[in-house]
Amino acid sequence: MKTKPLFVVALALFIGSALSAQSVEFDTWGKGIKFVSKDSNSTIKASARIQNLMILTSETGEVPTFNGLTRRARLKFDGQAFSPRIKYKIELGLSNRDTKFTSDAQLVGATSRIILDAVVKYNLFKGTDLWFGQTKLPGNRERVISSQKLQFVDRSNVNSKFNIDRDFGFQLRHKYMLGESIIKLAEAISLGEGRNVINTNSGGFDYTGRIEFLPMGEFEGKGDYFGSDLKREESPKLSIGVTGDFNQGAVRQGGQLGKLMVDSTGAFVESDLTSILADMMFKYQGVSFMAEVAYKESSRGNYTDFNGNAFRQGFGYNGQLGYLFKSNYEIAGRYTRIMPLSGMVSAIDHTEQFTLGVSKYFKGHNLKVQTDLTYERALTTIFANEKLIFRLQTELAF
Repeated sequence: MKTKPLFVVALALFIGSALSAQSVEFDTWGKGIKFVSKDSNSTIKASARIQNLMILTSETGEVPTFNGLTRRARLKFDGQAFSPRIKYKIELGLSNRDTKFTSDAQLVGATSRIILDAVVKYNLFKGTDLWFGQTKLPGNRERVISSQKLQFVDRSNVNSKFNIDRDFGFQLRHKYMLGESIIKLAEAISLGEGRNVINTNSGGFDYTGRIEFLPMGEFEGKGDYFGSDLKREESPKLSIGVTGDFNQGAVRQGGQLGKLMVDSTGAFVESDLTSILADMMFKYQGVSFMAEVAYKESSRGNYTDFNGNAFRQGFGYNGQLGYLFKSNYEIAGRYTRIMPLSGMVSAIDHTEQFTLGVSKYFKGHNLKVQTDLTYERALTTIFANEKLIFRLQTELAF
């Protein structure tokens, strides 16, 4: 493909022009490189990160498998344009997992899908921002937390099956103070098809609303949206969030994610998907606890398409507890369970996972080594498909 060579040339030209700015700042590792315009009204912060991952899987009755890959390799640019009221974010994914060709070429085009985020944020007035573009919807906390800042090697099965991911559209974000407490609200109207869609919108739109309550005030350094208590909160901090999402006329199994649903003629099959997501984050003196529950249902009920695929509908919950030692080693445990709705055909299997993780943070989430071991089993009348998964991952971000 010609996409990547052209991108490299464009990036070189971009950096070259940025170097003509009045000042270049590189404060410390993990904060990116910041370019400031001569009038100080515009800024560009450039950063990059790589995740290298090794996976060893042993499944009942199968030969153990080993895999190693660059799980993520990403470039990110953000800053303000001409005014502190106008901000932006661009994030590009370069690894095969981010750009791989998929069966939905008719929606996204037969090209590399390198764009993750491309969003402009405008401050309407104090406490309220308007976002426009492609970025994460205000969904479950584990999904909104960056993959760079997770407590384990990767997100849980609850997130994998129920999250509402990225989409293109408008979002409103609000923040209100109630004494020491804080309320955060978010509303979104988006296409409902997922990222990088270039075809005509199918079905209707996606409508999302989220509310968060922080009764004990702000977390240090936005700690409600990164794993582990790296800031070692001096007083207890708690955030509780609930998201509701209605995807009208979705054509993928999970709305923004999953296989396309088609009939015998190859035409898209639409379904209204309703999701309810609730979560909480607690941190205090090195202890962190995060929990999530998720529910998704389809208006199609027991429908199965021409290829035997079903919409995702089910229930799941996830809980994880960790403690960060003063040596910056952390030990954490996680329990995850997902299940289809009773009596319904679903793309969700009934499984549970027990995960134990150990991490070493050299420079917070910007330079770390993480490893975890997961035991997974299918919850059927006879326990089958038992699986052990060992993962080792390094994260490096400047």
